[in-house]
Amino acid sequence: MRGESVHTKGIVNDMDLSIILSMAGGLGLFLYGMRIMSDSIEKVAGARLRGILERLTTNRFTGILVGIFFTAVIQSSSACTVMVVSFVNSGLMNLTQAAGVIFGANIGTTVTALLVSFKLEKAAPVILLLGVLTVMFCKKQKISRWGEVIIGFGVLFMGLGTMSAAMSGMKDSPAVLHMFASLQTPILAVILGAVLTAVIQSSSVTVSIMVLLANQGLMSMDIGMYIILGCNIGACTSAVLASLNGKKDAKRAAAIHLIFNIIGTVIVYIIFLFGVQQIVDVLISVTGNNLGRVVAYAHILIKVFQVIIMMPFIKGIVKLTYMVVPGDDKKVGYRDSYQLKYIGEKAVFNPATAVVEAIKELDRMASLADENLNRAMNVLITLEPEDIDEVREVEKNIDFLSHAITNYLVKINQTTLPIEDLKNIGALFHVVNDIERIGDHAENIADAAQRRIETGVTFSKDAQRELGEMMNMVNTILRFSFEMFVKSTEEHVEDIQHLEEAIDEKEKELQQKHIERLSNNECTPEAGALFSDIVSGLERVADHAVNIAFSNSYGEGNA
Repeated sequence: MRGESVHTKGIVNDMDLSIILSMAGGLGLFLYGMRIMSDSIEKVAGARLRGILERLTTNRFTGILVGIFFTAVIQSSSACTVMVVSFVNSGLMNLTQAAGVIFGANIGTTVTALLVSFKLEKAAPVILLLGVLTVMFCKKQKISRWGEVIIGFGVLFMGLGTMSAAMSGMKDSPAVLHMFASLQTPILAVILGAVLTAVIQSSSVTVSIMVLLANQGLMSMDIGMYIILGCNIGACTSAVLASLNGKKDAKRAAAIHLIFNIIGTVIVYIIFLFGVQQIVDVLISVTGNNLGRVVAYAHILIKVFQVIIMMPFIKGIVKLTYMVVPGDDKKVGYRDSYQLKYIGEKAVFNPATAVVEAIKELDRMASLADENLNRAMNVLITLEPEDIDEVREVEKNIDFLSHAITNYLVKINQTTLPIEDLKNIGALFHVVNDIERIGDHAENIADAAQRRIETGVTFSKDAQRELGEMMNMVNTILRFSFEMFVKSTEEHVEDIQHLEEAIDEKEKELQQKHIERLSNNECTPEAGALFSDIVSGLERVADHAVNIAFSNSYGEGNA
C-alpha cells in the first residue's frame, strides 16, 4: 500500500496541474479548430461538394476518388460518412456508390495527421491573424466564410502547439514514461485506440495526438501502429449513431463503414503480428527518423492497403450489410396520407442535405396538388360524389404536408446550412405556400362540382371544351415549373413565360365568351358564375406555377 502511495505521489508531482491543464486546453483548441474549419467549409462549399457527391459517384473508382477529395477538404471522415448516410437515407445515392465514397473517406482522413507531422504550429498565429483580418474586413459573405475556415485552421494548430509544449514536459517524468511503457499488449492498444476515437469521434484527432506523442518520444512505435488500427474502428461511431433513426439503407451504409474497418483491421493486425517491427524500421528509414511522420505515413499506408485489398469485394460487402441489417422499410408512397417520405422521423438530419430533402418532399407535395387539381376538374364534369370526397381528403393531406414542411424549414434555418442553401430557404417558404394555394383551388373546383349537383347547373359543350383547353395549358406550365424548381434548370424559362401570357389571354378570351353566352341566353347566370370562378382560379394556379418556377431566382436575389 505504501509503495502504491509513493508511486501515486510521484505521478502527481511529475504531471503537475499546469501540464494537465495545458494538455486539456490544447486538446480543446484542437477540437474546436477542427469543428470551426469543418463547419465553415460545409457552409461555404457544402452545396458544391454535395453536387460532386451526387454526380461523380457513378462507379466505385470515381466514388473512392470523390471520398478522398471530399474528406481531405472538410478534414473529417466522420462528417463525410454521416453525409453519405444521409444521402443514402434520402435516396440520392445507392449503397454501392456509398461504399466507394466511404472507402475513399478512409484514405482522405489521413491528411490531417500528415499536416500535423509537418509541425505547422509555429505558423499558427500568422494563420489565425490572416483569418481574423479576412472576417473583419471582407464584406462579401463567401470570402468572410473562407476567413472562418482559416481561423479554424489557425486555432487547430495553436491547440497542437499547446499540447506539444505540454508533452515536452512529460518526457522528463519517469512515471509518465513508465505508464506508456506498460502498454505492451497489441490487443489492448487496439482497444485503447478504438475507445479514445469513439469518445472524441474523430480518428484524425486521435492520430494527430499520436503524432505529437511520437515527436516527444513518449510512445513506442510498435504499439502506436496497433493504436492506429483501433482508431479506424472507433471512427465508425459517428456514422453508426447518425444512422440509428434512419431507414434500413442508412443503417447499411453505416455498416459498410464498420465492416470495412473491422475486416481491414483484422487483416492488418495479423500482418503486424508477424512483421510490425520491420514495417516501422522501413518507415523510420524513409522519414529520416522523424517519428511523428512515421505515425502519419503508417496511417496512410494502412488505409491505402485496406482499400486496395477490399475494393474488389465492394459488392460482397454491400450484400453482407443485408445480412447484418435484414428486412425492408415500410415504403411511403407519393399518395400516402399524413406521412412524410423524406423529412420525417426516419430522416438522417445533415445540414448539407437538409434543403435537398426538403425539396424532394416539396416535389411530392406538388405532385399531390397537381393530381388533385386534375381530379377536381374531372369531377366538375363527371359529378361523382366519391371523387369530390377524394379531392377534399387529399387537400387535407396537402395541408398536413404544408405545415410539416414549414416546421422543418424553420428548424433547418437555425442550423449551419451551406451558403447557397441558406439563400434559398426564404424562397422555399413561398413555394410551400404556392403549392398549398394550388391545392386550395382544387378544393374550390370540387366545391363548384358539389354546387352543380345540388342546383342542377349544367355546362354547355363549348364551356366544357374551353375549360379542357385551359386546363391543358395549366398542366403544361405546372409540369415545366415543377421541373424547373426541382432540377434548378432554366430549360423551360421561355416556355413558362410564353405560357403565362397565353393563359392570361385565354382567361380574358373565355370570360368574354362567357359574357357573350349569357347575353345570348345560351347559359344560366348560375352556370356563368361557376364558369367565371373556375377560369379565374385556373389563371391564379398558373400564377402560382410561375412563382414556383422562378423561386430560386427570387431566393438568390433576396440573399
